[in-house]
Amino acid sequence: MYTVTLEGRGDLGEWREAARPLLQAGVDPDKVVWQTPDATGGLFADEPQNVLPPSVQGKAISVPPDFLKLAGAVVCHSDPRRFALLYRLLARLARDRYTLAMAADVDVVEARQMAKSVGRDYHKMTAFVRFKELPLPPGTAGRRRFVAWFEPDHFIVERVAPFFQRRFNDMDWLIATPKGSASWDGETLRTTTEPAEKPHLKDETDDLWRTYYASIFNPARLKVKAMTAEMPKKYWKNLPEAELIPGLIANAERNVLEMAAKAASEPLPFHHRLQAAAESVPPVATAPAGTLEAVRQEARHCTRCPLHCMATQTVFGQGPEQAKVMVVGEQPGDQEDLAGRPFVGPAGKVFNDVLQEVGLDRRFLYVTNAVKHFKYEARGKRRIHQKPNQGEIQQCRWWLKQELDLVQPKLIVAMGATAYFALTDEKQKLADVRGKPLTMEDGQILFVTVHPSYLLRIPDPDLKAKEMIRFRQDMESVQTLAAGFA
Repeated sequence: MYTVTLEGRGDLGEWREAARPLLQAGVDPDKVVWQTPDATGGLFADEPQNVLPPSVQGKAISVPPDFLKLAGAVVCHSDPRRFALLYRLLARLARDRYTLAMAADVDVVEARQMAKSVGRDYHKMTAFVRFKELPLPPGTAGRRRFVAWFEPDHFIVERVAPFFQRRFNDMDWLIATPKGSASWDGETLRTTTEPAEKPHLKDETDDLWRTYYASIFNPARLKVKAMTAEMPKKYWKNLPEAELIPGLIANAERNVLEMAAKAASEPLPFHHRLQAAAESVPPVATAPAGTLEAVRQEARHCTRCPLHCMATQTVFGQGPEQAKVMVVGEQPGDQEDLAGRPFVGPAGKVFNDVLQEVGLDRRFLYVTNAVKHFKYEARGKRRIHQKPNQGEIQQCRWWLKQELDLVQPKLIVAMGATAYFALTDEKQKLADVRGKPLTMEDGQILFVTVHPSYLLRIPDPDLKAKEMIRFRQDMESVQTLAAGFA
């Protein structure tokens, strides 16, 4: 039987250094007793010496990365069984690398529950730490200094300290807890495992917290069970705003009735400001009916398809009303959606550069899109382009037809398959119609090429260079055709 004594305050490396020789020697998990100084009478108590067979001490051990991530959280848990659980899983992983994939396994379930509990404790600490400012010594100047007290359930101080260092980088601070402390002085982040004593400090921010909490408390949406689940009562004693909670709950019904009574006769506080702001905006002059500007104003309120729900605004065409050449793209992108103008993003830059190289002046072109709203998928803070479907293209053809009728271009350049379908209602391989002047029913010439965004998506540099040359050649053909209508 082997007995291993660890300090056990969230240090994964400490556990790994003890577990590695045991596993190398093939020691069965049932033959190891894991304990902390609390169970042995302190750090200076006699600890059993573990002698392992030297012939196996160099044996290599490999574990999946997921286990190290899981173990890093579990070792922070306060349950004394965590070390034995981790060693048991480690021994099993040495035989079967897919042990963690057994979702219903008792050991795996328990380890993941411990990790989840540590994660919740981490979240609560980031949410409920309240800093108190310390006064600077008289006659001195320097960075502001703050101290905070928190009582975590687990040994998470070292784990959570980098969050506070990033969040409060511009001030000196100390966070003290019964399970260790963390401090930052502008240069070095330090953590200790020694239990700290609770400081008894107050400052003016206590009143600010109470004012803030009272102002955001909505008695009409009070759910005591949900509130105490998000802000458990064990944290209340260290939160200045928590002393308001019993009174706010007790008076919630009365406050709701008062709010209802006021709502019938008093407008919302910001109502008058909104009305004044609306009245101060000069009215937009209505353009004469049958003009391109009138259609543009009407398109601003387009709801013909669901795309308007997510887009910032309608991106209508831009250019002379009697342009001889109309360029039709697919749809506005992220930057076009924000600017309200077509072809101003990365693809627009490629387009403008090639126009300049072949001698085409964009000021004399009417540039628009088959679809007037930006279709995208939100991924975090980014908006990723999505191709419009057939129904959306057909709905937006209403606006494109009016642009064609009013501008009456002699030459129409369709950039991409979406533009070609919107103009012809035909689905063709782009390669079959690209670069060939086509005569439309009303006598207009249609010239098909790729969309500039296609060039930006080509990963192969050599192919990208070849396709760029070919696109430039297409634009030279457009320039030649346009010169024939002068």
